[in-house]
Amino acid sequence: MKKKKIVIPENYLERIPIRADSIEWKISSEGMVTLQIENIGWANRIAQVLFGRPKCSYIHLDELGSFVWPLLDGQKDITALGELVEEKFGEKAHPLYERLAQYFRILDSYHFIKWVQ
Repeated sequence: MKKKKIVIPENYLERIPIRADSIEWKISSEGMVTLQIENIGWANRIAQVLFGRPKCSYIHLDELGSFVWPLLDGQKDITALGELVEEKFGEKAHPLYERLAQYFRILDSYHFIKWVQ
């Protein structure tokens, strides 16, 4: 008889994000964060040569994203980050944890962050 593998559901809000080392970023005088992403790989190189695509892309984060990005130090989980966002933005950030979860899913899908194990 085969044993079933037990899957323990993970609480997403307890995950600890950290910025990917490969991402360069800067903060403007207004406090807005811009990520600089180098377009690497053969497909990007072809697009650069044939279509004049840029070697780097710049992603401008919104107010909430610009507040959270510098806080991604590998120490705070999403719940702790949410408490800081709530303190700064109040009702403006609601629905808070739904927005933060979606924000981190997007950052993760583009490999802008890693997760502390």
